[in-house]
Amino acid sequence: MQLTPTTQRTPSREMLDVLIRAGLIAILAVFCFRIFAPFLNLMAWSVILAITLYPLQVLLRPMFGGKDGLIATLIVLVAFAVILVPTYVLGLAVGDSIEKSIATFKGGGLHIPPPAESVSSWPVIGPRVYGFWQQASTDLTGLAQRFAPQLKEAGLALFAMLTGLGAGLVIFFVALIIAGILMAYGEKGYRSAVQIASRISGPEEGTQIADLCTATIRAVAQGVVGIAFIQMLLIGIGFIVMGIPGAGLLALAVLLLGIMQLPATLITIPVIIFVILTDGVSTATIIFSVYIFVAGLADNVLKPLLLGRGVAVPMPVVLVGALGGMVTGGVIGLFVGPVVLAVGYQLFWRWVRDQPQPQQAQPSQEQKQA
Repeated sequence: MQLTPTTQRTPSREMLDVLIRAGLIAILAVFCFRIFAPFLNLMAWSVILAITLYPLQVLLRPMFGGKDGLIATLIVLVAFAVILVPTYVLGLAVGDSIEKSIATFKGGGLHIPPPAESVSSWPVIGPRVYGFWQQASTDLTGLAQRFAPQLKEAGLALFAMLTGLGAGLVIFFVALIIAGILMAYGEKGYRSAVQIASRISGPEEGTQIADLCTATIRAVAQGVVGIAFIQMLLIGIGFIVMGIPGAGLLALAVLLLGIMQLPATLITIPVIIFVILTDGVSTATIIFSVYIFVAGLADNVLKPLLLGRGVAVPMPVVLVGALGGMVTGGVIGLFVGPVVLAVGYQLFWRWVRDQPQPQQAQPSQEQKQA
């Protein structure tokens, strides 16, 4: 039986069909990504929060008879309260402090003590600091007018930062609600993650990769919160001992900055300047300044110790992934970076170890007869 010309399929025609199908799939993938892109950060945060909080849901499950929806709702409500109440109190305190500072400055009640003569003998910066400090103690209004453009730019930058923090907080709350929905279907979500990982890397590695991603996200999240809490304690104790006004609120601000991966020096350096300007340079203020400055940088030492705990990859891999991810992708990269690097590390070494064994030489016919 001969095939008619209409039923014959040449290799070039088959290749053209494959290219057309691949092109259509690529176009579909691009359109899907463009539609989903505005929600990418939101969904990433939702997944991170769900994975981080899910062990708490498993712990509470026996107490509530396995009602996952109710447990997830309670966790989300408690998380809202834990975040909103301190943020609200901190906002009121900051607003009140700014209002009082403006009123004091306008009323002429702000007085800066004159600098000690020893300040002028400081190396390199002594004379400039002495002159600046001396003018601030005698003519603060003229000094403010002198640096008015710089103060305006700093104020605009501070306003932009506060606006960004507010928008980020709203996104975080929405992500927390979505995370609650994901936690309510946690078992199904885990099975889906295993199926996806198995489809990509093979059925024998799917569960391991899914567990690795989960453990890495939890280790980074717990490390971030733990480091922020330790730093808050170190700095808060120094503030209380030194008698800094609003020490508790400032320590709470350090905790929030640590969770958002912002440097604690945004709080510690202004406090150090305030203490030196109000109490002068003495042994106590120098010790306090050095301690608070070192405590503000403690996260750089604590991150290598806490970020990699409980993950089946070396700690440097998680640390490099966290730092590199934060540099390239911001706060969300702090979690995505370690996951990608840990999975890549595991797959690379599995590929290295999965080498074909050398075949043993078969005995010849004369050797068999012998």
